Amino acid sequence: MTTKVVPGLLSAVANPAEAAREAASRMAKAIAKALSERGQAFIALSGGSTPKAAYALLADAPGLDWTKIHVFLVDERAGAADGDRSNFRMIDAALLTPAKVPRANVARLEGERADLDAAARAYEEALLKRVPTDGGAPVFDLIVFGIGADGHTASLFPGDGTVNLRDRHVIATPSREGREARLTLTAPVLEKTRAAVVIVLGAEKHAALERIWSATGDLEKTPGRVLRSIKGSIVWIIDHAAGGLSNAP
Repeated sequence: MTTKVVPGLLSAVANPAEAAREAASRMAKAIAKALSERGQAFIALSGGSTPKAAYALLADAPGLDWTKIHVFLVDERAGAADGDRSNFRMIDAALLTPAKVPRANVARLEGERADLDAAARAYEEALLKRVPTDGGAPVFDLIVFGIGADGHTASLFPGDGTVNLRDRHVIATPSREGREARLTLTAPVLEKTRAAVVIVLGAEKHAALERIWSATGDLEKTPGRVLRSIKGSIVWIIDHAAGGLSNAP
């Protein structure tokens, strides 16, 4: 029998709409805490379809001074910033523009550059200049995560060897069949966040979630297990389908 250990808090809700509300509330609280304690907030956001509704709700959250909130990306796909698969495009439309986040407060990963390694190094330099550090690594007040059905998180994929890299803060990951090249933050940055919100929706994510929560497992085969090493608080927001609950629709 596989032993499961959920690191942090678990919030299991009935459907994606409830997950979005819970996630937006958790994000707002983490940001408000940073603003109250340190006067600024530094956050890193994941793309994809899963967090979109939560970002839209966060844009309307009361009491957040977006002039003091600095927004970075967890990962980005290779391609134009305004392309259909751009993480920045989604985050901009759902959150940045509606919340009127000052453009000077936003640092995007430049997936359109021909030299993605140069783009990764430039972003790493920006992180070290703009985000507070601890032990040489940037420390975010909040990082929003998702996981893939294959067990990836950020753009750290099974079999790439990227999840075990410790000497870089941002890297370019190679293209694979059916997947474009990416830019991504690395494990040393992800692990340092003060707060993490992980949103997991859909029955297709259940097996990956089980592997991540298993007390033992292979980090290379399931890079999402890196979330178990987060130093700060972590909350998992899942719908019933992702949790494999019997009343999932």
